[in-house]
Amino acid sequence: MSSKEAAAKIRPIKPFDPSDLDEEHILTSWDTPMRTDAFELSDDEKIDKIEKHFRDIMITLGLDLTDDSLSGTPRRVAKMFVKEVFSGLNPKNRPIARLFENKYNYDQMLVEKDITFYSHCEHHFVPIYGKAHVAYFSGGKVIGLSKINRIVQYYAKRPQVQERLTVQIGRELERVLHTESVAVVMDANHMCVASRGVGDTNSKTGTAYFNGKFKDENVKREFLNYINASK
Repeated sequence: MSSKEAAAKIRPIKPFDPSDLDEEHILTSWDTPMRTDAFELSDDEKIDKIEKHFRDIMITLGLDLTDDSLSGTPRRVAKMFVKEVFSGLNPKNRPIARLFENKYNYDQMLVEKDITFYSHCEHHFVPIYGKAHVAYFSGGKVIGLSKINRIVQYYAKRPQVQERLTVQIGRELERVLHTESVAVVMDANHMCVASRGVGDTNSKTGTAYFNGKFKDENVKREFLNYINASK
């Protein structure tokens, strides 16, 4: 499915209303289901607990952990979960987005396309991966381009559903940039579809978020035409 097709088929997502924000909760996430005691344990304590439980899983599966290839796997998996693939759960890893004055009075859309992201399906804990395409109109400030990528990666590094991930990126950009005029389109492969269940290796999932000026069909079309243009 192309980005254009994805955007055409998805139901409109409710635009961001700043009054919906809880300033305490925003430091964690908007919608990712989290317990209130999620950060009482340190990263090292979480790694120790996950290592123990993953070791039990491997033993239950019948694996011989005395083998030198497997003996370090529980620790490796635990560190990967906490420090890498699910590091976006921890608010201390949230990107600090420095803004700059729009000195050139640039009033057209800025587009960052083909941002590669890797996430995990929260239903089966298998990978989701694909491309994110992001655009915004300046509300008076601009952001360093690498910070857009970092925002995408931060929210991707959680157990996710693609719809939520798309909204979280859009809302975070609105919050950081102080503008409603944000667009996000995501195309992704879901290994929960490809590697298990129906076993469809060809299908992709598309989601989109449009707000502010991007609700105008001409502006939306300009954005979609650009991200679908040949490289």
